[in-house]
Amino acid sequence: MNIDDLAKRAGEWLSGTGPMSDIVISSRIRLARNVAGFPFLGKATEGQRAELQRMLREHIEQLGLPDPTFYVDIEDTGELDRRVLVERHLISRQQAEGVGSRGVAISSRETLALMVNEEDHLRIQDLRSGLQLDELWQEISRVDDMLGSRLDYAFHNRYGYLTACPTNVGTGIRVSVMLHLPALRMTGEMERVIRAARDMRLAIRGLYGEGTEATGDFYQVSNQTTLGRSEEEIIDDFKHIVIPKIIDYEKQARQLLTQEKAVILDDKIWRAYGLLSTARALSTDEALALLSHLRMGIHLGRIDRLGMDMVNELFVLTQPAHLQKLRGADLDGEARSAARAEYVRRRLGGEN
Repeated sequence: MNIDDLAKRAGEWLSGTGPMSDIVISSRIRLARNVAGFPFLGKATEGQRAELQRMLREHIEQLGLPDPTFYVDIEDTGELDRRVLVERHLISRQQAEGVGSRGVAISSRETLALMVNEEDHLRIQDLRSGLQLDELWQEISRVDDMLGSRLDYAFHNRYGYLTACPTNVGTGIRVSVMLHLPALRMTGEMERVIRAARDMRLAIRGLYGEGTEATGDFYQVSNQTTLGRSEEEIIDDFKHIVIPKIIDYEKQARQLLTQEKAVILDDKIWRAYGLLSTARALSTDEALALLSHLRMGIHLGRIDRLGMDMVNELFVLTQPAHLQKLRGADLDGEARSAARAEYVRRRLGGEN
C-alpha cells in the first residue's frame, strides 16, 4: 500500500459507520511520548533526529500489529503527498511542513498512525468513525504498552510523561471528537456552544485542527490539559458530559429547523444540491459548506436521492491535494475549482 492507494478512497474516519455518525464524524485519541536520553526535538541535532527515526521505525515494524502498517519517510516525500496525508488526518500540518528526519507508520485501515519526530519523538494516534472512545483507548493503550516495553519513555514520577509542549505533560493524552454541527450554525447558537466549551477548558478548532476555521460546519473538540487527571477521567468526561451535551444541542437545533423553519431548511438543502449538481467552479470552502447542508438533509430525510457514503467521500476527495492526485496533475487555484466542480457534478449524477 502507498499514498496513491489512499488518495483513491475516503479514510475510515469518514466512513459514517460508527455510533452517532449523523453528528459525530470521528473520534481520535493521541498520545505524546519521548524517548529518555534524547533531547526534545527543538534541541536535537539532525543526527539525533535520524537516530530516533531509525530506532522508532524499527520498533514499530517489529510490533507485529494485526492491521499491518506501511511507513512513509516524510523527508523524502513530495509536497503533494504530504498534503494528502494532512487532508486524511494521518499527519499534522506541523509535521508536513517541518524539516529533517521524520516519518509516519500508517495501518492499512488508516485507524492507526504513529508519527515520528513531529513535535515529540513519537505521537501515537488512533482514529475511528463515530463516537468510539472506549475502543480507541483499548487499542491505543495496547500499542503504547507494546512500544513502552521496548523503549525507555521520558517519565517523571511526579509529573508523568514529559513532552515538548507543557500542556501535554502528565498523561500526554489528547482526546478529540469531530462534530458536524450545521443546525447550530444555522440557528445562530454555535457561539454559545463554543463559549461553554471554552469555560470547560476545551479547545474548539476547525477541520484540520489548530489555526483552522470550521469549514463545512466541522468542529474539533479536544481537551486542553492532561496534568493531574487520568486518561480514564478525561475520556469519561467526553463520553458522558461534553459530547452528549453538544449532540443534544445540535439535535434540538435540527428539530427547531424542521418544525419551525422547514422552508428555510429545505431551501438550504436543495440550493446546495442544485449548485453542486450544476456549478462550473467550486472553491474548497464553498464545496464543504454546500456538502454540509446536503449531509444534514440526508440525515433529516429531506433528500433521499443520495447516499451518505458518497457525500462523506466528497468531503475529503474534493480537498486540493486529493483532487490533484485524482487528476494526476498539478493544478492552480482556478483549474482546481473547475476540476472540483466537474468531479462533484459527475459523482452527483448532474450535468457533464
